[in-house]
Amino acid sequence: MSPRRKIGLFLILTFSLSLLSYIPIVSSGTISTNGGLFVLTLMWSPGIAGMLTQLFATRSLRRMGWRFGSAGWLAIAYILPVAYALPAYAVTWLTGLGAFINPWSASSVVRQFSSPNLATALPIFLLYQGTIGMAENVISGLGEEIGWRGLFVPELAKITSFAKTALISGIVRAGWHMPGIFLADYRSSSTPALYSAVWFVVLIIAISFPFAWLTLKSGSLWLAVLLHASHNLFIQAVFDGLTRNGSITPYITGEFGVGLAITSLVVAYVFWHMQRNVALRSQPAQPQPVVQTG
Repeated sequence: MSPRRKIGLFLILTFSLSLLSYIPIVSSGTISTNGGLFVLTLMWSPGIAGMLTQLFATRSLRRMGWRFGSAGWLAIAYILPVAYALPAYAVTWLTGLGAFINPWSASSVVRQFSSPNLATALPIFLLYQGTIGMAENVISGLGEEIGWRGLFVPELAKITSFAKTALISGIVRAGWHMPGIFLADYRSSSTPALYSAVWFVVLIIAISFPFAWLTLKSGSLWLAVLLHASHNLFIQAVFDGLTRNGSITPYITGEFGVGLAITSLVVAYVFWHMQRNVALRSQPAQPQPVVQTG
């Protein structure tokens, strides 16, 4: 099966399977319906679609990037969200547009094990989120990344340039989230839906550059899984959890704020520039699609 046909089949299956989750979410108006169960099934829709597509095309699930990348690459994937999230939150805290709060006062888990002292509460908060929180995010993120980076990105890279691969994959993934933003409550409750959607789209397209680069450079979808899980962990649980909102804060922080969109654009430029200079010449252990430059 040609890459274009595989991509077409994958997208049809992804959006068809996603309807099974979006219908109850939209009907109830919230992603929290049934305890968030439909969010989990929604996030696994691309993964199931990717595996079904691969089985139909090749009768095998091989060559979807199942091998783990090196420890160094995994470390980069884990820490990268801190690099583009921390500046946006730090500016917010330092300017008084939002307040940094002691995790002892914000987390019931931390209150069970520590005193109100920040030096004690913060390490426990980070340890808890980095273990229990990370495991939960890996499970859900794996569902998306089997599809988006295990199949979609490598197939796109066979027929177009790296920049277009990142852009197209980002646009499709951002569009896949739109029903949750406009028809349910997957957005900031403190900003207009259109505002949330615009900056979320910028963020998703921008971070598609490091997602695609790491996937194609390493030949492993696990870097994307870890990056996805780490992104959700640090932004939604850690940095949002350490921030007390003022009236303007939601317009700047979080996945729906302008601050993170700006910093993610810087990261996108860095990875685009790296690709232009090194042209992804380092070959992974398994055969990978040739990435066109330009």
